[in-house]
Amino acid sequence: MPHLPENVLRCPVCEAKLELSTAGRTLGCASGHRFDAAKQGYFNLLTGRGTAFQPDTAAMVQARTDFLGAGHYDRLREEVSALAQRQVAAPRVILDAGAGTGYYLHGLRRGHDDTSLLALDISKFALRRAARLLDDDGVCLVWDVWRPLPIQNGVVDLLTNIFAPRNPEEFHRVLRPDGVLVVVTPLPGHLAEIADDAGLLEVPEDKAGGVSATLAGLFHEIEAVAVDYQLRLSRADVYNAALMGPAGHHLDPVGLSARLAGLPEWTAASARFTVQVFRRSAGSATLADL
Repeated sequence: MPHLPENVLRCPVCEAKLELSTAGRTLGCASGHRFDAAKQGYFNLLTGRGTAFQPDTAAMVQARTDFLGAGHYDRLREEVSALAQRQVAAPRVILDAGAGTGYYLHGLRRGHDDTSLLALDISKFALRRAARLLDDDGVCLVWDVWRPLPIQNGVVDLLTNIFAPRNPEEFHRVLRPDGVLVVVTPLPGHLAEIADDAGLLEVPEDKAGGVSATLAGLFHEIEAVAVDYQLRLSRADVYNAALMGPAGHHLDPVGLSARLAGLPEWTAASARFTVQVFRRSAGSATLADL
């Protein structure tokens, strides 16, 4: 059964406290709203109209699982974990907004036996993987990050946002006053060597500056690290890199495979990221703090 302190989750219908049943298979509130776990272990809170955004497909999630499983982003995960450890030594609650398959959240779990892990993602296919990877160490929730988060005010110690949409007001609301937000974005030149063949989207200039601008007034940056290293990618790796990201929604897997067939057996590519660490800004109280 996942470890989850009281007063962490809130009902997406009425905003009352949402509690995990003794058996760990149902989330429910005092008003009678109930959410049963899927057989794969995640909870789908997107009832009613659901979401207008397109979740990652099963094929996209498989590509991401295979790419990450090959170890290509292990160095990035280690850097995120090291930065988080420096800023939050003993987190009680870690939330990954846009958790995908749980790869980064699983890395943050190491060394924190008493920490509760919350994985939010819009894709049920991704959270099937996350629930399997995190096992009883985490609670996986299908949710749209653009909507008010199903999290109580001021209960999260560490919030990670890795290649995912950001909701500054909600991130501010759910973090403790001394909580930390870690944001990871690609740098210009990331995977540039395979971008044309793989149909990857171009990374805008000063993307990290754009992140800081969207968070201004609510958060201030306290640390930033550039992670830059070389990858050795097989044709299968290039295929997975193409299909696992946003461009994967628009790619034809069969056509992609045919296009990549002419690549050499191995291709060198640059992995380039910015990891930014933010704290809530002084004087940035919202209604949730009053």
